[in-house]
Amino acid sequence: MLSDTASTAGHGPRPFYRHLYFQVIVAIVLGALIGHLWPTFGASLKPLGDGFIKLVKMIIAPVIFITIVTGLAGMRDLRGVGSVAGKAFGYFLVFSTLALIVGLIVANVVRPGAGMNIDPATLDGSSVANYASQAHDSTLTGFLLDIIPNTMVGAFTQGNIIQVLFVAILFGVGIILVGERAKPVVTLLEAAGQVVFRIVDILMKAAPVGAFGAFAFTIGAYGIGTVVNLAALVGTFYLTAAVFVIVILGTVCAVNGFSIFRLISYLKAEILLVLGTSSSESALPSLMEKMEKAGCARPVVGLVVPTGYSFNLDGTNIYMTLAALFIAQATNIDLSLGDQIMLLLVAMLSSKGAAGVTGAGFITLAATLSIVPSVPIAGMAIILGVDRFMSECRSITNFIGNAVATVVVSRWEGQLDTQRLHAVLGGHEFGAKATPVTEINAPAGLNLGEKNAD
Repeated sequence: MLSDTASTAGHGPRPFYRHLYFQVIVAIVLGALIGHLWPTFGASLKPLGDGFIKLVKMIIAPVIFITIVTGLAGMRDLRGVGSVAGKAFGYFLVFSTLALIVGLIVANVVRPGAGMNIDPATLDGSSVANYASQAHDSTLTGFLLDIIPNTMVGAFTQGNIIQVLFVAILFGVGIILVGERAKPVVTLLEAAGQVVFRIVDILMKAAPVGAFGAFAFTIGAYGIGTVVNLAALVGTFYLTAAVFVIVILGTVCAVNGFSIFRLISYLKAEILLVLGTSSSESALPSLMEKMEKAGCARPVVGLVVPTGYSFNLDGTNIYMTLAALFIAQATNIDLSLGDQIMLLLVAMLSSKGAAGVTGAGFITLAATLSIVPSVPIAGMAIILGVDRFMSECRSITNFIGNAVATVVVSRWEGQLDTQRLHAVLGGHEFGAKATPVTEINAPAGLNLGEKNAD
């Protein structure tokens, strides 16, 4: 599949230039050069990035549906589903809230916006009016109702991850309740899964082209020079995200018996793809595949990864509180402890359901500020020029956070093949196939076969 450590049997290791991560690095560097030297031409390459992201989003729905349904079919009863979901949401709540608190603390200590002395009355709110309008439509009630698709098939046509997740869980629960009579359906989905993941392999070959176009557009349209004006904010955000990943998530990894650095190395191709496209969704199918290959049980992967893309957004949460306080500091608005606690509570709600696509963090920030009147929404115009550069860091942090969550929840469930995990993270091959689904509490008589993880 997409393993950068795998060797083709009988043919030795692949040369470095055939690895996806190397190709994406070259694409990003070339894209940056094109965007910097020929900005207009670089900006015109945006369709390459958009086209690749659309290709990946096209396959996300069937990947999620098949992975979840076949995974749930391997559970003995509904208690297993509830156990995984409960532990996953508990993890999401704790670390999403912690990310918000970290952003709040860093903003108060570093104070990146202090000294800018911007008069809120001079800000042009029209530049962020579109984001504010989208934020107005993104209410909690609207989000909850939007989980339910108009039709079961409609979930696959709307591109809404949560809707697909909802339908897949219902379908999987139905298979558990039907039992042995559902075996032909599961067998069909297993075979379809093989085809779908082969399609993922094909699409990933276009990843360097997508990264090239997306990065050339970013540099060409916004220019590296825009970062200089707000270097304090961008630098503070990147440093805070790095500390969160290395220290906080690194500690979680260490407690659970694996290394954050080895996990990052294992996912380097996907992380670089997220960097190039500024969208964590571009690597979602590959993340699900690699987490299963690393020893995480399919039911856990199927539930945790897609759900985490809407409920476990560590990078977005750090950004929200940090950016909100930056705007307040830049406009000389003094927020009391009560105001900041209110901001934190609102952000806890508004951050849920933000998709892993470009610009979602900015829209979520607008939703938060619209409910906290102390900080003007027009203040978002201050950071509009550099938001694209911070979007990349948000997406990478979200992506790594969901990978860590998948391994941790698998371990908590007792469904983590630790021997396989350490072998794969260490860069070694560990057999030709992943853990058979039949070994994951499969009901008697329902032989689901094995998931090919080549």
